Amino acid sequence: MGLATETEYSTAQKSLIQVSDLTMAYGDFVIQQELNFTIQAGDVFIIMGGSGCGKSTLLRHLIGLQKPAQGQIRFQGESIWDLDSQKRHRILRRMGVLYQSGALWTHMTLAENVALPLQTYTSLSAGEIGDLVSFKLALVGLKGFEAYYPSEISGGMQKRAGLARAMSLDPELLFFDEPSAGLDPVSARRLDELILELSDSLNTTIVVVTHELASIFAIGDDSVFLDPVCKRMIASGNPNELLATTDDPRVREFLTRGDSEVDPSHAIKD
Repeated sequence: MGLATETEYSTAQKSLIQVSDLTMAYGDFVIQQELNFTIQAGDVFIIMGGSGCGKSTLLRHLIGLQKPAQGQIRFQGESIWDLDSQKRHRILRRMGVLYQSGALWTHMTLAENVALPLQTYTSLSAGEIGDLVSFKLALVGLKGFEAYYPSEISGGMQKRAGLARAMSLDPELLFFDEPSAGLDPVSARRLDELILELSDSLNTTIVVVTHELASIFAIGDDSVFLDPVCKRMIASGNPNELLATTDDPRVREFLTRGDSEVDPSHAIKD
């Protein structure tokens, strides 16, 4: 066997998640099949496609909530479902998830919500946890809101509080399920900006399930496009580059909403 080239070695070192020949199904009903892609460390990776294509189902597979019907999902080379439960749990602890609703406990304050994973999975003292909670809330622009309940803040602030909780254990990988859902355009853009800030400052790998074009063009480094009809991944790559180069009418229609004059130059990212 020949020696790996410097480029091959660098790519292998940067790969965080490898998806190989993945088929997702509920019983005999196939959602998607033969998915193959890699998520690189440090990227903002977009899972996109029309309604019913299996975006959220793919997210659940990536975070270990659903087992593949066929194929493999590897985290830094280790196949998640080939590991014993203890090792699999250790890998999943390195991930954080922000669900579409924020999934905050309504009877807990924001501080109590963010503290819960730290209390459950670490042996830190109450003082240390309190300091970390304040730090995480400050990171998402919620300094001073520790004692507020979810019902006392806006939807956008609830999303940010959910993000603070998802970051509480310093995950290497953050997953977002439709983060802009239910937000007004200004709040959605601020959340996009926050995602980019966290990606850059913490060097966190981020995976986002979304169908919002503004977010897709603004924050995405790489992406996969799932088609609900053929039940396969029909495109992948940087969303802005896909818009410029794709010759697949399904991908172009989605990325332009049927408007061939769409220009993503308003995006936050360079």
